[in-house]
Amino acid sequence: MAKIERFYDTFQPEHYDVYVDVDRAKKTIVGETTITGTATQSEISVNQKYLVIDEVIADGKPVEFKTDNDAEAVRITLPNEGKVELRIKYHTDLTDTLMGIYPSYYELNGKKQQIIGTQFETTFARQAFPCVDEPEAKATFSLAIKFDEKPGETILANMPEDHEAGGIHYFEPTVKMSTYLVAFAFGDLQSKLTTTDSGVKVGVFATKAHKADELDFALDIAKRAIEFYEDFYQTPYPLPHSWQLALPDFSAGAMENWGLITYREAYLLLDPNNTPLDTKELVATVITHELAHQWFGDLVTMKWWDDLWLNESFANMMEYVSVDALNPEWNVWELFQMSDVPAALNRDATDGVQSVHVAVNNPAEIDSLFDGAIVYAKGARMLVMVRALIGDKALREGLKNYFAAHKFGNSTGADLWKALGDASGINVGEIMKSWLDQPGYPVVTVSVNDAGQLVLKQQQFFIGGGEDKGRTWQIPLNGNYGTPQIMKDKKLTLGDYKALRTENGEPFRLNVENNSHFIVQYDDKLLKDILQHADQLDPISKRQLLQDSQLLASAQRLSYADLIPLLVEFANDESVAVISVLYRIANSLKQFVIAGSPEEQELREFFDNLSRKQVKRLDWTPKATDSNDDQLVRPYVLNASLYAHDAVSIAQAHELFEDNDDDLTQIPAAVRGLVLKNEVLNFSSKGLFDKLMKAYHETVDPSFKQDICMAVPNVTDPELVKSLVNDFENADVIKPQDLRAWYRGVLANEESQQFAWDWIRNEWSWLEATVGGDMEFATFITVTANVFHTPERLAEFNAFFDPKVDTPGLTREIKMDKKLITGKVDLVEKEKTAVNDAVAKEV
Repeated sequence: MAKIERFYDTFQPEHYDVYVDVDRAKKTIVGETTITGTATQSEISVNQKYLVIDEVIADGKPVEFKTDNDAEAVRITLPNEGKVELRIKYHTDLTDTLMGIYPSYYELNGKKQQIIGTQFETTFARQAFPCVDEPEAKATFSLAIKFDEKPGETILANMPEDHEAGGIHYFEPTVKMSTYLVAFAFGDLQSKLTTTDSGVKVGVFATKAHKADELDFALDIAKRAIEFYEDFYQTPYPLPHSWQLALPDFSAGAMENWGLITYREAYLLLDPNNTPLDTKELVATVITHELAHQWFGDLVTMKWWDDLWLNESFANMMEYVSVDALNPEWNVWELFQMSDVPAALNRDATDGVQSVHVAVNNPAEIDSLFDGAIVYAKGARMLVMVRALIGDKALREGLKNYFAAHKFGNSTGADLWKALGDASGINVGEIMKSWLDQPGYPVVTVSVNDAGQLVLKQQQFFIGGGEDKGRTWQIPLNGNYGTPQIMKDKKLTLGDYKALRTENGEPFRLNVENNSHFIVQYDDKLLKDILQHADQLDPISKRQLLQDSQLLASAQRLSYADLIPLLVEFANDESVAVISVLYRIANSLKQFVIAGSPEEQELREFFDNLSRKQVKRLDWTPKATDSNDDQLVRPYVLNASLYAHDAVSIAQAHELFEDNDDDLTQIPAAVRGLVLKNEVLNFSSKGLFDKLMKAYHETVDPSFKQDICMAVPNVTDPELVKSLVNDFENADVIKPQDLRAWYRGVLANEESQQFAWDWIRNEWSWLEATVGGDMEFATFITVTANVFHTPERLAEFNAFFDPKVDTPGLTREIKMDKKLITGKVDLVEKEKTAVNDAVAKEV
């Protein structure tokens, strides 16, 4: 197994002159990189991957070198140590891997076009030019780019263009930065530009296949976000411009390249006249996440990948802080509770999960660090806890000092905790160590003992079983009364419950506002008290009650059947924070029934009972008078009515389809995906299938593409399913970046599941070759495990993935997902009778 070498220890670059000549027609790259730096010994190495090194010249003289592809290196022998100027000439192929320098494809007026972009995080700069490709190896960069240029094409980079000579575009030197943040792009682009109050130029760029007004929303958010961050951080944006570029082919969601942020089109562009509120919220949070990185990650960068959370967790929290300031009417912290919080709680309950801070011992493990539920979501929740503890005044002061101390350099988690601790007077580092370095989280049990004392106990929470190693956390309890700020010990006695209850006049609750990363299990008496006063709970508290109950039931700490009355209790709540988790639980009940059985029919009737009043209240047509919650609740209840086979809903959705049959993009976007899903479920034909796949291929509207991707996998005709699965490997139909969503859609459809499962097993080598170097490769395993819940599928999963368990970057995922499926199989076996009986009582 390869071990990580730290090339920065022996060679410290100070400046790069990077010349790259890209020929799109020939699919070639020719380059020359000059690195000025200091060698601490005569034998040094720089990173390269897939580069053919033609010549290495040190201080004007050729020197010996050896390419070491296993180590992704070129080994260089210098005459002596000290200051050196290295000039490395090389060439390579321009490939479609979505890494390094690569083409993005799109169609304009029926003709296939391409633009060139880059993706260098995590370790892909070395595929573009030789470099010390480590976060700590910060240097300045002067880019010179030549390409087979056509009239009217645009070229962009981290810094403004200085001049053009002989077909070469020369850019101003960058500030000191890490290699993974270098970026450039060129092609036939359109743009919208503006300037912030402080003079930063802001631009949004996209292909000309898009309507010009699709760039407006992003431009507004980007400008206002930069202005917000400059004020909040009390630190100026350090570059002259901030370009936002939508790439047709892009593996990640977005990438925070300094001054040239790249995005999937779906996360930057939107139709201002027909886009649902949740999509606007998503696009806004992606933009503000990447812009948060321009300070946290770019200006100050983690020293090594084990502190990746410093970048991602912080940006994940700040996306919500900023959007809440920019658009307070959205109540975007509810989105945090609906997306990041459950993602973190579910993932972090599986034994074997990584901690937020985790050591990296193998190069292939670096990409596997990007666990969205842990490094992003859990890490953000950790920082939300810190923010709640110290307050915004201390947070802002601490960040200002942190940026001042480490700007254009690197830092560790300890540096951040020290800055925040100094500003707040609280030992933040001591409190957060238990959250940062330990995997998992606690469940706090709350009970009244025989002596009438209110007692709290903490222990690690597992779903699917796990080894209890006696871990404890420093827990910010956030009780509504009677609790200390932090619970450090395994057990805490608060006092006489009866006296506390009488004095405070309300049920006892922990984790008020649900900002701390733990769940609560109340004893029967305390839970009954809370439920009897449920009408006094705010939406987040209701959501928390439902969410914690489902987690506890999944861990078999209470019966899953006990969730059924809670669903009935809250079914007509008008808050999306409540309804989203309610239908998450309701949909999980499907694992307890067999397709076509009487139990499934009763479950459909139960869904009808849950959704009927809400469907009548909201119906299928969005209205100008809808509240934000109405807009966001509608898709949940309409989807439930389709599962219930509600005849009125089916007819109304079909009518909307027929009324817009000549232009499906005109269906209100808030319900369009469900309208298309209804057609596939209830009015399916080869003609419909072909129509939707043709629309998917031709449209450039990312939202419409996603709607089709949601609908088409519901097809059940075996020949149509075969046709769809055959297109999984046809990039002209389904781009590799979108493949996981299509795979998951087909896999989740019980009638077509076998086709998808056979495909991934038969085509694993193709999948590995196509997306294997990407940070999201392992998530194909994740989505498979999230769908499977039967003994048969567990056995097949183990048979296929056990031989792959030692594959670097996949080991943890395979082991965790085996436990995840095992836990579901055990849960279904033990609880299916009780669950189905409970559902039957409600219909």
